[in-house]
Amino acid sequence: MLSKSTSSALITGVLLIAGMVVGIFSVVPVIDEANYIVNAFTYKNQVLIGAFFQLLMIVAYFGIPILMYPILSKHNKGLALGSVAFGIIAGVFIIIGVFILLLLLTLSHEFTKVGAMDISYFQSLGELLQTGRDLVNHVATTLAFALAMLLFNCIFCQTKLVPRWLSVWGIIGSTLSILASLLFMIYFIGLDATYMILNIPIAFHQLVLAIWLIVKGFNPTVQDSVSRL
Repeated sequence: MLSKSTSSALITGVLLIAGMVVGIFSVVPVIDEANYIVNAFTYKNQVLIGAFFQLLMIVAYFGIPILMYPILSKHNKGLALGSVAFGIIAGVFIIIGVFILLLLLTLSHEFTKVGAMDISYFQSLGELLQTGRDLVNHVATTLAFALAMLLFNCIFCQTKLVPRWLSVWGIIGSTLSILASLLFMIYFIGLDATYMILNIPIAFHQLVLAIWLIVKGFNPTVQDSVSRL
């Protein structure tokens, strides 16, 4: 029978991979097209499927910090609690992002009823919703989850629950992801190559960390030393 820490490591690893996979399926290309006002309702199934997978991401964003809390709080309760708080905040912003996505779908539906005579009104409202969605998804949500990752990688680095090179990689990757969101927020960069490059390290770190937790779990020496306290 698996120990509690081993089970937590295994489930956390699975959630990390599941979150990445679900994130890929949550992308809605039609919303980012130039004619999204016309095409969003035409391809409403794509929008609805994207919204569904975005909601599934909440399981990972909520679940990972909460699942890790009983283990990490034994080493640093403050940082562990902070990671849970930021994970919950990220999940809330995902819900807001889904609402905005559905509002864009509704806007497209209304546009199909009235035609081109009021296109300037629909374009203005659509651009506002698009901007809001980008800020929610790529600033608020990303910042919150990157901060959650940063905090529990700090605990990993302090305790060596996972190899230090892996936790340092996580700290650097989280910091770069936070930087990308802040630069995007002040319009210094867009959703371009620079933004993607800054987020690549944390994406690969999550994958490697997930595999490590599934295969190796947490350092048993550290776990045993804590248990004896």
